[in-house]
Amino acid sequence: MRFVFYTHSLVSDWNHGNAHFLRGVMRDLVARGHDALALEPEDGWSRANLVRDQGEAALARFAETFPELRSAEYGPDFDHEAALSQTDVVVVHEWTEPALVGRIGRARRDGGRFTLLFHDTHHRAVSEHDAIAALPLEDYDAVLAFGEALRQRYVAAGWGRDVHTWHEAADIRLFKPAPDVRKEADLVWIGNWGDGERTAEIAEYLVEPVRDLDLSATVHGVRYPDAALETLAAAGISFRGWTPNAEVPGCFAAHRVTVHIPRRPYVESLPGIPTIRMFEALACGIPLVSAPWDDAEGLFRPGTDFVFARGGEAMRDTLEALLNDLDLRRSLAANGLETIRARHTCAHRVDELLDILSRCGTAAVVSELAQKEAAQ
Repeated sequence: MRFVFYTHSLVSDWNHGNAHFLRGVMRDLVARGHDALALEPEDGWSRANLVRDQGEAALARFAETFPELRSAEYGPDFDHEAALSQTDVVVVHEWTEPALVGRIGRARRDGGRFTLLFHDTHHRAVSEHDAIAALPLEDYDAVLAFGEALRQRYVAAGWGRDVHTWHEAADIRLFKPAPDVRKEADLVWIGNWGDGERTAEIAEYLVEPVRDLDLSATVHGVRYPDAALETLAAAGISFRGWTPNAEVPGCFAAHRVTVHIPRRPYVESLPGIPTIRMFEALACGIPLVSAPWDDAEGLFRPGTDFVFARGGEAMRDTLEALLNDLDLRRSLAANGLETIRARHTCAHRVDELLDILSRCGTAAVVSELAQKEAAQ
């Protein structure tokens, strides 16, 4: 089958976490013999910032790291209808320009043979309700929402004809333990400052425990204002800036523990949705302590796969206990890895996607499933 994914960017993961998941999904589709192409705007914000921050070499590095992945840019004169004419499945991310969301929908309505899906991996359904409500989704076959709470928002609002929960996951071809890497420091956090959505949480669950315990710690991320950098430096935290997502497994491997700090809109309004970093960290076999969030869908086994810290003092005490107990660290790491491999890989999500497509009546998927059943 031929898949086309409209994304903000495949090439750049600069402050763009959806690229992590999409790369893993596309890699798995290609490994199964499908054709997968990403289409991204030529003036995409993430890509532009990556080049400004790291130079053109960062784009070349993507091609070297993921040789099986294909991405093409589109501009104002791009012929989307022609590009989709021989496609089986089109997946449009919610950060796509509304006019283009509508144009692709009309192409589907006006005789397009492809199954058309809308993919939402953000909190704008809550924080920017009117913007999502205005999107023309009536010609889309289904919506993929990256959490049950978000799916319910779509259903309640009447957005989309058929809405499915489709969580993010880890690409375990890339995210896996590296036990031979030498430990360089106690703790690492990989996360962007963002738009003030977790400023207080970063202080409570990262900066203050590291300072109080006098830990060696590293932070990777972007969009940190000068005041934030000064705060990290005062706590003795080494700030390393942006790192390519493909190098994150090595960052995890070089540290003893990591923390998970979700953004406030998810904690308050969309329970059950962790950041993708949690899937990736557990896939790498690093012990993880998380700030509070509601695992409403039972994605993990709290206390077994990772540890919740209900407040800054609890975070400090838990980190101290972990760093002084090698057996506990090994147990958490093994359990978290077990859950990822059993339930939360990109291969699992591709299986789910194909099941959703079969329920949508996608001809190529139905035929493929029928052939497999006949062979059995």
